[in-house]
Amino acid sequence: MSKPKARKKAVYTPPQKTQQVKVSPRWLAPTMVGTWIIGILWIAVYYIAPDAPFIGDLQNWNLLIGFVFIIFGVVLSTRWR
Repeated sequence: MSKPKARKKAVYTPPQKTQQVKVSPRWLAPTMVGTWIIGILWIAVYYIAPDAPFIGDLQNWNLLIGFVFIIFGVVLSTRWR
């Protein structure tokens, strides 16, 4: 049997990278949770008291406003580390 040939080149090792830990800003989590809560409460108040002074004037736009708050909270959650 023949002997296996030795490698002529050294094994590739990638250069060392310094890992930087990304940290979320302090305002992100409270704002994210706050927008979720505001959105859910907005929709709930619309269904519980649709004749409230300000809520009643907007009619079905209240659903859009509530969902915009919820979606904004979800968008903020993508930036949370």
